[in-house]
Amino acid sequence: MTTPRILVALATYNERENLPPLVDEIERILPTADILVVDDNSPDGTGRWCDERATNDPRIHCLHRSGKLGLGTAIIAGMKYAIEHGYDYVLNMDADFSHHPRYLPAMIAGMERNPPLPPGEGRGEGAGRQIDVMIGSRYIPHGGTEGWPLKRKLMSRAVNLYARWLLWLKPKDVSGGYRCYRVSKLTELPFDQIRSRGYSFQEEVLWLLRRRGARFGETPIIFADRERGQSKINRAEAWAAMRIIFQLGLRNLFGR
Repeated sequence: MTTPRILVALATYNERENLPPLVDEIERILPTADILVVDDNSPDGTGRWCDERATNDPRIHCLHRSGKLGLGTAIIAGMKYAIEHGYDYVLNMDADFSHHPRYLPAMIAGMERNPPLPPGEGRGEGAGRQIDVMIGSRYIPHGGTEGWPLKRKLMSRAVNLYARWLLWLKPKDVSGGYRCYRVSKLTELPFDQIRSRGYSFQEEVLWLLRRRGARFGETPIIFADRERGQSKINRAEAWAAMRIIFQLGLRNLFGR
């Protein structure tokens, strides 16, 4: 069996403290993978550090953007890079150790399995199909969160339920960003039609892939709050995400 070409994509903005140890750990765990840093012109020098590291490390690639253009567009940039450079899998993860690299091997192993189809799915026509998206899930057995107050846990659960119900998504964790995508499936996405620029991208891309017959898997992770730096989440982006998910849900309802 041919070893898959793997790209780990990291969207960064002011992650100069977190990025060096994170890159070291990813390279230790996945020594054959490449790493793409998509930096939004971080004023703390994140992009400059990436360029310096890349001069002596051929596994590191840097993509510099003009400013804060949104998490969704950063992930799309990583997906397009993976398509253009012929990778088999692209793994997306946060750059602040909230998504620990220790789970990377399980994510990749899940892509290689041929899980049984749910009863009635494809009437047996899809037997042997592999997973197209492996999700690092907080909401299956052995998954969870660390360091979250009760309010944040309840809000996260509510958002997941809201999105799963409106978008007809079966995975238990549809808002988390720790994922492995099969690049050949990403070539089917209409990137120019994706509306989300922020956090609703996570749900929208699953919705688009589901409509194209993608199969999803989940493997447990423990999501931990960042130890260094500041969170990028704000209330305006959260409300924008809820609105976009609602609008996509209406498209489901009316068959558009």
